[in-house]
Amino acid sequence: MVSTSAPAPKGRGAGRSSLGRIATIAAAILVTLAFLYPVIYMVSISFKLPKDIFTVPPKWISQVTFDNYVSYFNQARILPRMINTIIVASGASIISMVAGSMAGYALSRMRMRGAGVVGGLILASRAVPPIALVVPMFLVARKMGLTDQYITVILAYVTFLVPYVVWLMRAFFKSLPKELEEAAMIDGCSRFGAFFRIIVPCSLTGMVSTLIFCIILAWEELLFALILTNDKAVTIPVAIAGIAADTEHGGLWGPLAAVGTLTVLPVVIFALAVQKYLIKGLADGATKG
Repeated sequence: MVSTSAPAPKGRGAGRSSLGRIATIAAAILVTLAFLYPVIYMVSISFKLPKDIFTVPPKWISQVTFDNYVSYFNQARILPRMINTIIVASGASIISMVAGSMAGYALSRMRMRGAGVVGGLILASRAVPPIALVVPMFLVARKMGLTDQYITVILAYVTFLVPYVVWLMRAFFKSLPKELEEAAMIDGCSRFGAFFRIIVPCSLTGMVSTLIFCIILAWEELLFALILTNDKAVTIPVAIAGIAADTEHGGLWGPLAAVGTLTVLPVVIFALAVQKYLIKGLADGATKG
């Protein structure tokens, strides 16, 4: 006997699915534009003449000029400041990753008395206002003759990066089965050998994503660099603050936007270059454990 019932129409369900997908994409585009609008407007100001910056109604770009980039680039010593920022951010991020990863592994694996208290204290250190730490740091650095030195700024950055690394890496390490290093230690590895040979390769995506966030946080940090540096180790955020504080010429808004654009550009290039590692690390952290 042949059934005469017709299959249910699929047009309505498919239409609703397409509308939902279009609405999701549209919402994502609107949110992205809302976040990018200040950056886009900053870039447009960097190419404007001073008379066009405060025009009402505002114009995006009426006449393109590169004077904002040329006039203040050498005067503010942007290139040396950028190199200083790369050195400080890279050094602080690497040291924080080494120390924070081992501490996170210890908190996730070691059974020791007071481990929870230690972890809580590390987390609580993030709640301390940076201004409460930078003054004693400056006094100690001045007493030791280490002001305006790379190592001083790097160690200062490590103080707020290490807790961040510890808690991120602790979550990644807890998602890995303990049997991995136990099997390695049965085969003759020490605890450190099992960590570096087994655990680190298995959590490499998490480490890379954490390192990326550390570099971005260190790149944009202002307070520690502002207090602890004077000339030799000045970073690019301090240079931007100096331009913003220059009110003698009525506010250098064009050069300020130009330097801000040059500051954002390396971060954007870096994020685009490593985005696949960042996305994979975040996905692994969300699905494991």
